[in-house]
Amino acid sequence: MAYSDFTLMRVKEELGLVVMEGKSLFEAIAPIQASSHLRETLKRSESFVTLVNTEKVRSEFLIAPVLGEVKAQAKPSISLFSGTEFNVDLAQGLQGCCDFILSKSSEQVDITAPVVTVVEAKNESIWSGLGQCIAEMVAAQIFNQRCGQPIDPIYGVVTTGSLWRFLILEGQTAHIDQPEYFIGNVDKILGILMMPFSQ
Repeated sequence: MAYSDFTLMRVKEELGLVVMEGKSLFEAIAPIQASSHLRETLKRSESFVTLVNTEKVRSEFLIAPVLGEVKAQAKPSISLFSGTEFNVDLAQGLQGCCDFILSKSSEQVDITAPVVTVVEAKNESIWSGLGQCIAEMVAAQIFNQRCGQPIDPIYGVVTTGSLWRFLILEGQTAHIDQPEYFIGNVDKILGILMMPFSQ
């Protein structure tokens, strides 16, 4: 079993989580202005991405530039990992590759605690990635605890690159943000992504 095998039902049944939805979790978060470089990159990529429309293309041309902007703007520096194995608890199925991981550590060679945010890329369906993302968030929670750097909450994102839906894991409760944010509102997306690193 791996992260990709988890559905919302399985995270509830097998990981003992409560899943809450229906609230807007980030209404009060202020937008952070995207650089002109990011705006130009997204503008150039948009038509190409919709034509090719694969998860890989969306990851490389829409998601990675946004996360790269978070890394560039974050003070102090953070680490960003892409397509990295994150094997935390094989017995629970918390193993496999995470699309993106953001850590509050400047060490870039290896994933170092505390892991703050996991980002799951999907080609089209946000809902199909929610269970997987929550499982990855649980793994981050366990990883941080084992490394002696427990933090609460853990943040997660499921995105197609065009649409972004955010999650929060607090203890044994996973909260799914009500709104989805469109990439056209990249300043708000950046504000939410940067929030854990400004605390």
